[in-house]
Amino acid sequence: MERGNEHWTPAAAASVLQWWSDAGVDVLIDEEPRDWLRPQPVPSARAAEPAPLDARRQSAPPAARVPAAPAAPAEDLPGQLDMFQAYLRTSESLSFAAPAASRVCPAGDPASGLMIVADMPSTEDCGTGTLLSGEPGRLFDRMLAAIGRDRNSIYLAALSCLRSPDGRFSTDSARNCATLARHHVGLVAPKAVLLLGDACAKALTGLSMAQARGRWHEIQTQSGPVKALVSIPPATLLNLPAAKAHAWADLQMLIEEVNA
Repeated sequence: MERGNEHWTPAAAASVLQWWSDAGVDVLIDEEPRDWLRPQPVPSARAAEPAPLDARRQSAPPAARVPAAPAAPAEDLPGQLDMFQAYLRTSESLSFAAPAASRVCPAGDPASGLMIVADMPSTEDCGTGTLLSGEPGRLFDRMLAAIGRDRNSIYLAALSCLRSPDGRFSTDSARNCATLARHHVGLVAPKAVLLLGDACAKALTGLSMAQARGRWHEIQTQSGPVKALVSIPPATLLNLPAAKAHAWADLQMLIEEVNA
């Protein structure tokens, strides 16, 4: 199978087709016009899962007010991307830093125009040294392939390259990681940023994932505003398969902007 000038193996093609099927893509054409990008509510599940989107979000303004950036850390942050990446690899001032703590640092191509931000490494990620690994990572790879990308043609980072002991952010750690992430986005200066999950949405838009989904936001950085879209993380999609259709709508919005 060929996609443009790229040859796909049968296994890779089957993986992408499976993702499209899971996302609810069942036809290439239809008799009636349909607004595929219109935001839809995320299905409810356990109380710990993201809440359904309120129907009133349909009339929400096109952009949310982004809260003022928190005060910068006491030490000056590096002003060049390679130096900032080295800072993430070595600084002991990061939230959750400890001598034996594993760090999962950014990977991919910062010049790709597309930056994707997760919250923090999973336990499995800390063991593999790769952000979004295991079964969530395999789903993530299929999602990328469905929009013509892979891990080499995006820039993947996390709010925190270290995992907290309980897998959560405290108020202070969330504030510190948001400051670093905003600075990181400014250094990369992508065409668009995809924020995966509730923690990323709150840190960089000031809204929950359910409130922020389905519309563009702006992240204020030292290099100027950067467009951001919020979507559902792969781990949540594995537990809520019906939400894949909403994630697919988000990806369509994202790639349309990046490829414009």
